[in-house]
Amino acid sequence: MALKSIFKRKAVQGERQLIAQTAPKSPVTEQYRNIRTNIQFAAVGASLRSVVVTSANPAEGKTTTTANLAVVFAQQGQRVLLVDADLRKPALHTVLKEKNLQGLTSVLAGQKTLQACIRKTAADNLSFLPSGPVPPNPAEMLGSPKMKDILQELQEKFDLIIFDTPPALAVTDAQVLANICDGSILVVRSGQTDRESAQKATALLQSTSARLLGGILNDQEQKGQDYYYYYGK
Repeated sequence: MALKSIFKRKAVQGERQLIAQTAPKSPVTEQYRNIRTNIQFAAVGASLRSVVVTSANPAEGKTTTTANLAVVFAQQGQRVLLVDADLRKPALHTVLKEKNLQGLTSVLAGQKTLQACIRKTAADNLSFLPSGPVPPNPAEMLGSPKMKDILQELQEKFDLIIFDTPPALAVTDAQVLANICDGSILVVRSGQTDRESAQKATALLQSTSARLLGGILNDQEQKGQDYYYYYGK
């Protein structure tokens, strides 16, 4: 699989969990910190203010991974904004136990301001922008000049903006957004994501303006107490 770097972590079974917030000393949270470090090394020498996180297919752990990564970056003292840019099947608000009555689509449609839609979370230094109501034209909204203006405004307020986006092989939304962001990350699920899908998703992300920072291998079987990560291809 032609990824620049791959990071393994043990998945949390059951419902989506914000384990980096609820269990900051757990081995799983430590792996999120390892991933954070590897992302920072992958971005050395380049500006990394906005990152798109996607997967090849649905149900590969993308949303849970995105939320926990945002928490560990915020734990470093960075001002982090987590944005639900999955305008088709938003789920981040369920992870954060927030409502999704207004959000990104409300701002894009000119109905609300960013200030009215962004909310603080229970995690220090972490803010959240929900997706808002599901629109009929998600890709067009994400690729609009208004979206570029919103990103520029957000970068004046936050150190890092992390976008959760739909699966790359299902729709073009992740590619569209990656073209205005600094980096992208692909989440793949052990035993579920097939090699061909991972390669196709990788190629799609590599075709964008954003730098493909690497991949996160999710749901890797734990062997005893051996939590680990590795770089490779």
